[in-house]
Amino acid sequence: MISSFNLNKVIKTRWPLALATIVVVASVTVFFGFSSTKKPPPARAPVPVAVATAELRDLPHFLEVAGSVESLHSVVIRPQIDGILTTAQFQEGDLASRGQLLATIDDRAFQAALAAAKGELARDKAQLRSAEQDLARSLELVQRGAVSRQVLDKQTSVVDQLKAAVQVGEAKVKTAEVNLSYTRIFSPVTGRVGIRRVDAGNFVRASDPNGLVSVAQIDPISVLFPVAQSILGDLRADVNRSGGGGVDLFDRNTNEVLARGRITAFDNGVDQTTGTAKIRAEFDNKSERLSPGQFVAVRIRTGISSGALVVPAVAVRPGLEGNFVYRVVNNTAERVVITLGYTDDAFAVIAQGLNAGDVVVVDGASRLTPGASISIRESQSKAKSNAADSSAGLAQGLR
Repeated sequence: MISSFNLNKVIKTRWPLALATIVVVASVTVFFGFSSTKKPPPARAPVPVAVATAELRDLPHFLEVAGSVESLHSVVIRPQIDGILTTAQFQEGDLASRGQLLATIDDRAFQAALAAAKGELARDKAQLRSAEQDLARSLELVQRGAVSRQVLDKQTSVVDQLKAAVQVGEAKVKTAEVNLSYTRIFSPVTGRVGIRRVDAGNFVRASDPNGLVSVAQIDPISVLFPVAQSILGDLRADVNRSGGGGVDLFDRNTNEVLARGRITAFDNGVDQTTGTAKIRAEFDNKSERLSPGQFVAVRIRTGISSGALVVPAVAVRPGLEGNFVYRVVNNTAERVVITLGYTDDAFAVIAQGLNAGDVVVVDGASRLTPGASISIRESQSKAKSNAADSSAGLAQGLR
């Protein structure tokens, strides 16, 4: 028979364990009761995306650099003699033709010098004719034995001296004529006249480094720009293949094309300090949108990927395992790792990973995961196609 003391001891030691057991059983019952009534999560809605199709095409390679506009023929008009500038027969900013009279210098002293040189020449020629007549008579007398051979030799020497004097006189006349021609200054090139540096009435000197005015050819005009030596060989090959590499000048702010031209010359060496070589391209400039000294943005075609597999550049995304795209397969997104070839702002050449005709996501990829369901936004897909056609037109224009 259990004593009351022992019964109380049993109750005190086992009651907490029993209470804990009751709490656990109740919690399990409540949990499974709620779990049995919980609904499954709804299916995720398809992600709207825009797509483009991988296609085979010839994709030109482009490079953008900064260049400076230079005149093909720029001349500083300087006087070649000293004197008073009498007239400046041009207006600043005029378009001067080759051979057009631009300025005159006081020519009175040069006219006088020419007259004096001509007078001296006439005197020397008269003396030469007289000496030649005396030589002829002396030769006849020597043949008759009337005079000695010494007389004939002396007269021959006189004739030779006068012939030399005539040659000197003729040279003086030509020098005076040249100096006189320098008093009339003509434009050596067709181009735009700059700002006048000397006004009429001033004394000008041939040693003046500033000159009178400058004349710069405006149309056609050229642009000089540097390219890295690493692409110099490819660029030369493209120029030889296409008959002159295509070059565009454009406005960086509006991306408007200012002019289109062709490469005409490569420098004969590479700058060792920068590793670049200078290239010259020529452009028609009838509208005179380009001016010497102007800085411009230059877009050059450096080569071409023929028959390349091309997708819009926005379809390519970086990842830990490399670049990848989302390919559309049965309205689901498939992650495909790719190997890139040439890329630019508009297109990417796929070396490995895709086939022609594969459809890839170009917009909305940030919300995708492998295997996600997608819906194609037709309007955006067509917009991407139109943008690709526009970029292709630009490439065609540079060919």
